[in-house]
Amino acid sequence: MSLEFKNINEFQLNEVVTGFYIIKSVEVKTGSNGKKYMDFVFGDKSGEINGKLWDADENQQQMYTDQMLVKVKGLVNSWQNVLQLKIDLIRPVEERDDVNIEDFVPCAPFEAEYMYNEILNYINNMENREISSLVLKIFEGYKDKLKYYPAAKKNHHSIRTGLLYHIMTMLSLGKKICEIYDFLNSDILYGGIILHDLAKMEEMDSTELGIVREYTTEGTLLGHITQGIKNVELAGRELNTNREIIMILQHMILSHHYEPEYGSPVKPMIPEAEILLHIDIIDARMFDMRKVTAETEPGGFSERLWSLENRRIYKPQEF
Repeated sequence: MSLEFKNINEFQLNEVVTGFYIIKSVEVKTGSNGKKYMDFVFGDKSGEINGKLWDADENQQQMYTDQMLVKVKGLVNSWQNVLQLKIDLIRPVEERDDVNIEDFVPCAPFEAEYMYNEILNYINNMENREISSLVLKIFEGYKDKLKYYPAAKKNHHSIRTGLLYHIMTMLSLGKKICEIYDFLNSDILYGGIILHDLAKMEEMDSTELGIVREYTTEGTLLGHITQGIKNVELAGRELNTNREIIMILQHMILSHHYEPEYGSPVKPMIPEAEILLHIDIIDARMFDMRKVTAETEPGGFSERLWSLENRRIYKPQEF
């Protein structure tokens, strides 16, 4: 596929760019002159940029919606020291453009089917069949959504199939830790890793592009931790699972955010829950650090990251 295309992270001030981008959000607003304009957020695999279509006509106001792939031509300018796109031309993608929509959204580095099967292997190899059956029932219930769901709306693993990727990498790390701390119950740890974020698929409303449009009503009112322990309770009752197992897996979910302000009403009270907490933090932070260092020149500092307490990350010189 040969396209006239420039990634958003390659935009330079005062240049005219043309390319294919996904509309992540769009609003019709009224300017100070009383005329309608459209306020876009465009995205591709490399990042996002705000765009303005001034004097938008009624047809344009009704044509463009979230998650639409469009071709755009515009001038890169700056507003409050942030690059912005002044749109000259915009149209929906047409069949003749020969565009693969998956080329324009960030995706996990592994195929969804591969990651799904890797996680299934962990479940099927658990020694405790009650834990295995309970985890499998909940996990398989999300099979279709897992093929595209991200792990977050923003920040770590907010990419297509990001939730599967997050779980798979956490399991790999958990396996290594169990080799060192051999007193840990790997079935409990793996079960907690797999279950801890699954209810995010009820908490967030994601398109098949892996883009979260908004949080659901239930997700906003309850959150994925509450939803997660509810799912364990229901599945455990249906399978007549040992009450202790249900309670321990619920504790894994309940405590994995550690602080009440982040949604955890209790702190970890078993070793496996403590390890889950730290594996989750490590995987989330390494994802964000890897992403930001890839965008930073050697010897330079990254932008401040909210997910890392507004820290800037330094990328050492090559040596």
